[in-house]
Amino acid sequence: MQASDPQRRAKLIEGRSHAAALRARVAAAVEDLKSRHGITPGIAVVLVGEDPASAVYVASKTKAVYEAGFAAFDRRYPATLSEQALTDTIKELNAHSSVHGILVQMPLPAHIDPGRIIEAMNPVKDVDGLHPANAGRLMMAEPGTAHGLVPCTPLGALLLIKETLGATLAGKEALVVGRSNLVGKPMAQLLLQENCTVTTAHSKTHDLEGLCRRADILVAAVGRPEMIRGSWIKPGATVIDVGMNRRILPGGKTKLVGDVNFEEAVEVAGAITPVPGGVGPMTIAYLIRNTAIAAYLQAGLKQPEL
Repeated sequence: MQASDPQRRAKLIEGRSHAAALRARVAAAVEDLKSRHGITPGIAVVLVGEDPASAVYVASKTKAVYEAGFAAFDRRYPATLSEQALTDTIKELNAHSSVHGILVQMPLPAHIDPGRIIEAMNPVKDVDGLHPANAGRLMMAEPGTAHGLVPCTPLGALLLIKETLGATLAGKEALVVGRSNLVGKPMAQLLLQENCTVTTAHSKTHDLEGLCRRADILVAAVGRPEMIRGSWIKPGATVIDVGMNRRILPGGKTKLVGDVNFEEAVEVAGAITPVPGGVGPMTIAYLIRNTAIAAYLQAGLKQPEL
């Protein structure tokens, strides 16, 4: 068996550098918002329960909020919090003039209906882009036109795709593996607005392997560790791996892996995001960006190009 040719390995799409550039653009817009209008963007991250993964995510989001110079109005509650009490908290934050963005960390405890909590939010403060009004605006938008707040992860993935392939994606075959409201569905809509030919697949799709082999752009967001093999990937394709899965190694250690088998895929793809360090940093950066946009919109100001 011949050793792999390092020159043929896929280009790594590093999310950290792109996220840093986006944060710099947001910082300039926020400085303008503060100096000219006296407005400091504020965000409330709501955490219910003590899920370890959620606690880590919230800590990283809170750190990014402080680094951006935003005001933080975080709320922490025990897992026993009632649905009505959480709804009341959302209503309180809706009415708080200094809170421009609200993010409820998922998953919520089993006794709380996440749909009801999302619908209780003011859509213009829904920086996760999950409110039905925001989802509807995204679906109805014409290519190239403005729409409501969009989920952070798909926005970050789209920027990485554009930075890799160029601004024009028209005519590319795109496959989104995953159909969640947070990633899969909005990702497909964003690619459709870029005039891609888009297919949405999932874990129960027949001949998923065959669909993957046709895709110029492959976005994996199915939540199954290393499900997509290198042999499934079209040579030269751009692969965006949204998966974040903990794999237990011998000895009890763990390793973070994506939904794509990276070691196989890197030998076939033209460009690929690593896990970690790919899409993850973009998600946090777009959370900051969405909060800044929400602050502008709530002040009746023109939305900056971010």
